Amino acid sequence: MLTTIQGIYRAGKIELAEIPYNVSENTPVIVTFLDSNTIDLSQRGIDKIQAAMLRERLITFAEEWDSPEMDIYDTYGLAKNNL
Repeated sequence: MLTTIQGIYRAGKIELAEIPYNVSENTPVIVTFLDSNTIDLSQRGIDKIQAAMLRERLITFAEEWDSPEMDIYDTYGLAKNNL
């Protein structure tokens, strides 16, 4: 049985967002650290309003960009260099 629970790493400890049920004490775990997915807008020279406007203008590209057919471009540079 696998159980997934979100948490936060703070002061050397993992704080769980909820208590796991049907999990006994001393059960082995695997912890995977995730990127926070936050972007420092000021570092990019824009504010929240500008970022929202940019997102709104680019949303029309999202469906095509995220389609499985576009995955080929993830390794395009490497494939081109190997020709």
